[in-house]
Amino acid sequence: MKNLLFSLSIVLLYGCTTSSFKIDDLQPGDIIFQDVDCGPFCDAVDKVTSGYQGKDFSHCALVVEENDSLFIIEAVGKGVVKTSFTQFFSKKIAAGGTLVGRVKKQYANLAPKAAKNAFQYLGKQYDDVFDINNDKYYCSELVYETYKEANNGKEVFKLYPMTYKDPDTQAFFPIWINYFKQLNINIPEGEPGLNPGGVSKSTYLDIKPISF
Repeated sequence: MKNLLFSLSIVLLYGCTTSSFKIDDLQPGDIIFQDVDCGPFCDAVDKVTSGYQGKDFSHCALVVEENDSLFIIEAVGKGVVKTSFTQFFSKKIAAGGTLVGRVKKQYANLAPKAAKNAFQYLGKQYDDVFDINNDKYYCSELVYETYKEANNGKEVFKLYPMTYKDPDTQAFFPIWINYFKQLNINIPEGEPGLNPGGVSKSTYLDIKPISF
């Protein structure tokens, strides 16, 4: 009997942390976090960020709804676009996997507002210089702006000084040196911004893996 009760207590204790969202469970305003395998750029992002439970995430996007159908709005290299679930979840994913962030119950009113806000950014250019103040958007910046607007202009996700340096050497990653050199701008070290890993650790969110 004691062994049975012990086993039940373990299930109750850890059941919530191991449960997952199914694709059919997704709702407008959910944030999808992915550890996309995109080579040196993603490796550099992963190395300077720490996401939920130490996982690496190099991309995040919003679930939205239109005409009773769910899909994704995301900021990628070609700009802010609509993406089908089939296309979005077919990416090559690394060890961090794919997780879903859903705002906690006390903030649930923000999610549908953020999802609706995302539509106004469709067609905007990708923010290749990661400037929070221009009218271009990178993935986590899009999430930041849609939720900030939903919260009457108050931040939901926090901005922090961004770094492009290898924490092991304190030298700039070569990939970033070449990247910003081609853009003919200085590396924006220390400028405010945010990344998918930081967003995934927000106290506003409940995080679960997704099952297919």
